[in-house]
Amino acid sequence: MVGRGRPRDAGVEGRVLDAAMAEMRLRGYDGMSVDRVADRAAVAKTTIYRRWPSKAELVIAMIAGLRAAVPFEPSGDPRRDLTDLVTTIASTLTAVPTTLIADLAAAAAREPRVSESVRALWGERHAAVTAVVAQAQEDELVPGHASPAVLVDQLVGPLYYRLLITGEPISSAYVRELVLSTLGPDLEQS
Repeated sequence: MVGRGRPRDAGVEGRVLDAAMAEMRLRGYDGMSVDRVADRAAVAKTTIYRRWPSKAELVIAMIAGLRAAVPFEPSGDPRRDLTDLVTTIASTLTAVPTTLIADLAAAAAREPRVSESVRALWGERHAAVTAVVAQAQEDELVPGHASPAVLVDQLVGPLYYRLLITGEPISSAYVRELVLSTLGPDLEQS
């Protein structure tokens, strides 16, 4: 059977997400419009709405792209895995304009659909990282002084605090100090 209509342009999704990111950077979530995203991506507005029925869903797709930029594949060395994860998150946060992160957080706070999707996207990742911490505690590779979920929060939360509140740099030295202060000394090397 022959498909109806024109075949989908494989590059459209990337162009639209890039255009949406540029609009978010320029105008924030509230100022972003699907019309301007369509103009910037050189596509019809209907093309966008076929893929993403609302502005919120378009932003959710952008957030999914940001999450994909922070892979987490445990290697069996939990300290290195956690250090690499925090380092990658820090690099991603410093590469993206602070206003974009703030606007995405604000959109998640105001838009229930964005909020639910953000929680779902990051919930899976949080569970995987928490499992690595729990196993490391069980193997006595990191101290068991706090619940694994709290330790994960303590590793990642300060990055956002520095980015959004204090404005202090998120350097590799800070990341190492953060991991050390959260997980304690490396028990294998003690």
